[in-house]
Amino acid sequence: MSGLVDVAVAVAVVALIVVRQVRPQPLSGGRRWWLVPAVLICLALREPGILDARHQVASGILLAVELLVGVVMGAAWAWTSRVWTEPDGSVWTRGTKATVAAWIGGIVVRVGLAGLGALMGIHQGTGALLLALAVSLLVRSATLTWRAQQAPRTPEGVTAYRGGVRSASWKDPV
Repeated sequence: MSGLVDVAVAVAVVALIVVRQVRPQPLSGGRRWWLVPAVLICLALREPGILDARHQVASGILLAVELLVGVVMGAAWAWTSRVWTEPDGSVWTRGTKATVAAWIGGIVVRVGLAGLGALMGIHQGTGALLLALAVSLLVRSATLTWRAQQAPRTPEGVTAYRGGVRSASWKDPV
């Protein structure tokens, strides 16, 4: 039953993140951007079966590749998101179509890795999925926080996005 709970947690976190990504949201430097990934890491590591006991080397390699995919997906997710500064000085972000493509690509690669592991007879628990999701969230959040700190501050009344191109208003349709 624990595996089912882990999958439900992963699906709920992904659904929450995707819903939040399609709408503009403020980036707050004081927010605890690391909290959700930390909880996911604790959930992933609480079970001893993250590596298959019969195939330790192969499952370790598969887990390493899964984590690498998580890093790449988190970075792609962060770099394909728009970041802009509003006239009041607040920094906002919003996912783009490229962000959705990064998500789809990451999911396809992860499903392929799970299939490869199953073909090789490697049993990977849901801990690997939660761990890779946590890594993606950490990389994305850290990168967006860094990008927000680097965002150009604009004078009152001027909105900037990457070289002075006006950003979309939060009221714009998706």
